[in-house]
This record gives sequence, structure tokens and C-alpha cells, in this order.
Amino acid sequence: MLLFRDFLYALVFLLIWPMILYRVLVQKRYRTGWKQRFGFVPVRHSQQPCIWIHAVSMGEVNAAATLIKALEKFLPNFEIVISTTTDTGMDRADKLYGQTHRVFFFPWDFSTGVARALRRVHPQLCIMMEGEVWPNFTAVAKRLAVPVVVANGRIGSGKGWPRYRKVAPLVRGMFRRVSLALVQDETYAERFRYLGTPAEQVKVAGTLKYDTAEVTDQVAGSAELAQQLQLDKDVPLWVAGQTGPGEEQIILDCFGRLKERSDGAGLRLAIVPRKPERFDEVARLIEAAGHHVLRYSSIKNGDYQPTEADRDAVILGDTMGDLRKFYSLAKAVFVGRSLVPMGGSDMMEVAALGRVPIIGPYTENFTATVQELKQADAVLKVADGKELTEAVGRLLSEVGYAEQLGKRAQDVIVANKGATLRTVNAITQLLGYTMPPNDHGIATPAVRG
Repeated sequence: MLLFRDFLYALVFLLIWPMILYRVLVQKRYRTGWKQRFGFVPVRHSQQPCIWIHAVSMGEVNAAATLIKALEKFLPNFEIVISTTTDTGMDRADKLYGQTHRVFFFPWDFSTGVARALRRVHPQLCIMMEGEVWPNFTAVAKRLAVPVVVANGRIGSGKGWPRYRKVAPLVRGMFRRVSLALVQDETYAERFRYLGTPAEQVKVAGTLKYDTAEVTDQVAGSAELAQQLQLDKDVPLWVAGQTGPGEEQIILDCFGRLKERSDGAGLRLAIVPRKPERFDEVARLIEAAGHHVLRYSSIKNGDYQPTEADRDAVILGDTMGDLRKFYSLAKAVFVGRSLVPMGGSDMMEVAALGRVPIIGPYTENFTATVQELKQADAVLKVADGKELTEAVGRLLSEVGYAEQLGKRAQDVIVANKGATLRTVNAITQLLGYTMPPNDHGIATPAVRG
């Protein structure tokens, strides 16, 4: 089966090669890490035990932060290495861990590359964040007696679950090789069991992102951001974050309507697209809508100093790592990829900052979080641009209402914390360790009876 899958991968690779070339030459993606993608990852010469954590992109890297910190605390004798797939994931992982941990690109799922990478790293355990399970990787890991754990596990209702259901007989072997699936909720647990992971190896641990989301009213660097953009405290800011194709035009139309109303007087708009390769495209959309565009990257890099004329400009958040600062300055927040069928985006950081997440109808990848926020009456769900306009307008005009919902949103985040400890406890048991009493101290080898 390994060779058969390699053959299929080779065919797919040949078919999508023009798309890869386009992304390399035009979108300037996938320009680095090619040797690592074929398994030539950094060789680990140490005999120290090792945990390999794979987080496919920036969102998963962020979600892994509390898990990595907890593993460092409770299993200090283990070396932790981190892999990722995307350029944005690598940038984020390198920024967070590049000085203290090995960070590299995850190998493509060709059996020889996977085997090469596993032998070069020789981990005692591999942790795959969310749903990043691959057939050859799990097969080779099993041959090498390396347990594969899924942490913060989920199989989204948007694309993942329908696709897996169609090919369930073909993927059950892959999911059966998962040693432990630590999933976000019971719905995802049922899906892992259906797809082949033995029931006793599936556990509901909760969502790590609740632990990652910092409950605060202040974000480091937000005051500097406001000063750089000349954002007056008395002027309301609407932030549309993590937006996807088709949403920015709707947002710009809503912004135009709000500016004509009393509740939108003086309103500023900041759009922060999800993907960096769309920054130029969104800048053109803003200009085509008749607005002056103020690109934050030019200010942050020191290439441009805003003038009085920029006070009416639409701000384009075209940098990485600054979205949370934008959210903290906002009076209203729309969480993108939800007005169009893209599965939604993470809204926990918005809630943790005491802001009310406004979301569209397409949030299949964050069903559990939406349900928690809806039950607490701490989220505003809109169907289209008209409802989005009304939702933003209400938050701007009814300050008490916005603050009340924002406080409820923060309470939801606090109430759902604890997934990290549950996850680490299960991982230490799998490794043959026992967690310390009251979570103080380090894990110790379990006494075998």
C-alpha cells in the first residue's frame, strides 16, 4: 500500500505542478524548505527523548502554544521539535520557537521522505494538531513504533467530514493507526470513531484555543498601532478580520451605508485579509470602491507617515501578527470567511478581548465555539450584508449593549479553559509517565505493577 499511495501521490503531483509553479512564481509561496519537504529535515543527534509536534499553518501553530509550554513544564527531559506546512505557519513557528526549538517543514507524504524524516528526528511521540493525519506517515510511524497522537482534534463539517464520509472505507486504516485522538467535543469524537480510531483511544479533551486566548482588555503594542495609524479614541473603528474572497466587497458596501447614517458618523474601517497573497487584491478593491487605502505595512516598515488626508482612509492590515492589536482597538468586529462558504475563522481571540464577534452563516469549522457563544447570547450572527450593517450599527450606537455581550463572550472563554492540562495528562500517560499532584512539579515515570 505504501508504494501504491506513492504512485498516486506522484500522479497528483504531476497534475498540480502548474499550480505549484504559479504559487512559487506569482504568489511567492513555497519558495523555501524544498529539501525538508522531501524528508531532509534537520538531523537530531541527541539521545534525549523527543516529541515531534506538527501544526499545519499559523492557526494551528498558535493553538499549540499552551500545549508546548505545558509539555516543557511537565516533561522537561523531552526535546520538542516543531514542523509546519505553510509559509505563514513557518514564519509564526520560527518567530515563537526558532530560538529554542528545531523548526522545519513537514515532509510530503511520500513513504521514503516520511521514513527519512522520522529516522532523522527519531521521536518517541508525534503530535498532529487538529486533523492533520496522513496515511503513509501513520503507516511508517507504526512500523517504527512511534505513536501518533491527534491533539485539539476536529473534523470540520464544511469540507473535511463530507469528504471523509465518502471515502470512509479507504481511510479507516489510517485512522485506526492513530494511537490517541484528543478531540474538541463529542461530535468530533463520533467522527473519529466512525472513521476507524478505536473507541477507547478517542477522548474529549476540549479546545486548546480557549487556553491560548488571553482574557484581557489590553494588548501589548495596540497603543503604538493606534498612534501609528492616527486613530482617535473618540472615533469608532470597525475591524473586519481574517476575511476571504467575496467578503471585502460586502464589507465595503456596508461601510458606505454606515457612513451615511448617524450611528456611523466618523467611522473608520480596517480590513485584515486572512491570506497574505491577497493583500494587493484587497487594496485594489478598496480603491475601486472609491476609498483611499492606507496600508499598515508601509507605516510599520517606516516607509510612510500618515497625513491629515489619511484620517478618512480605509486601513488595510497587510502585516502578520498584528490582528489581535486591531481587534483590541475595535468597537465592532466582523470575523471573516463566514459570509462566504469557507467554514469560518477563529473567533476566540475576539471574545477573549471582550468584543462581540459578528459572524456570517458559514461557520462549520467552529461549530462548538459558535454554540457556546450563542447559548451565552455573546455573538451576533448575520445572514448577509444588510444584517451585517445593522449589527455593526447597533454595536456602535448602543455602548452598554456591546459591553454586556462582550463581557459574556469573555466569560465563555474563561469557562472553557482547561483543555491543555487534560491533553498533557493523556499524553504523559501514553508515554508511561504520571502527572504530579495538583499539577505542581514534573511528570515522573509511572510505577509498573
